[in-house]
Amino acid sequence: MKKLSLGLGLVFLLSAGLLAGCGNSKDTTAKEIDKLTIVQMPDENNPDAGTKNEEFRKDMSDALGVEVEELEGGEYSVGIEAMKAGKLDVLLVSPMSYYQAKKIANVEPLVTTTSMGEVPYKTDFIVSKDDTKTKNLADLKGKTFAFVDPASSSGYMFPKAKLVQELGLNADKLENPGYFFESVTYSGKHDSSVVGVAKGDYQAAAVTAQIIPDLVEAGLINEGDVRVVGETDVIPNACYVIRADLPQEMKEKIKEFYLGYENEAYFESFYGDKGTRFIEAKDEDYKVIDEMVKALNLEEE
Repeated sequence: MKKLSLGLGLVFLLSAGLLAGCGNSKDTTAKEIDKLTIVQMPDENNPDAGTKNEEFRKDMSDALGVEVEELEGGEYSVGIEAMKAGKLDVLLVSPMSYYQAKKIANVEPLVTTTSMGEVPYKTDFIVSKDDTKTKNLADLKGKTFAFVDPASSSGYMFPKAKLVQELGLNADKLENPGYFFESVTYSGKHDSSVVGVAKGDYQAAAVTAQIIPDLVEAGLINEGDVRVVGETDVIPNACYVIRADLPQEMKEKIKEFYLGYENEAYFESFYGDKGTRFIEAKDEDYKVIDEMVKALNLEEE
């Protein structure tokens, strides 16, 4: 069995110094809580990110009546270990890292976000418009195929699991030349996969469905240059998790703050949609991750 990598799907980063001693101890009681340590959304390409994060931090601190500290830098595995050690209280994780955090750090799902944009977060299997014979996933056999990156949920893990489950393929052999595909390439980016299929560099690819209309709008491909021949189920959004051993009253107050947060400028800045809001995250919404892990033989030894 493959050993599950804690670094898969790195999006959120934490300071390695987190484990050194900041935040609350693991034996925190309701009376002792005077500071919460969270990971907020960083965005180096967003000039308003720092300001919006500071507004969010201050709003949360005022609402809860405690100091709120937010951190960036490092990787998911550091954050998960920090939660296990009681040094971090709230962490944003990818669906895959949620699976890991549940097993390692005694966390509970807190909130996620409403869908952003009109296209749901899922994977599309695409071929060129000139390929009129490929009708379904089985017809992809023998083609040159592009995944995005082994660390990508929508560009690798979910589409690979879909192929394995629907076609009864061997997960450990799928990328071997000649097993199912003629060859498998990792393009590095979703847009590279789409443009590559449109130009004939790859005969087929697996990409997030949200990227195709974006590339059409940007003029990088034309409407109809690629054709969808299959898709995965909707992939859960990233979610915030919270330490399960925090006092119940505090956990409820934190969730209430997130669910009631209405700062449109914040959501516009970080999610590109002022109508986006936090909604309650439920463990059952992430059961698909358990199924994917089993399909790909990723259970820890």
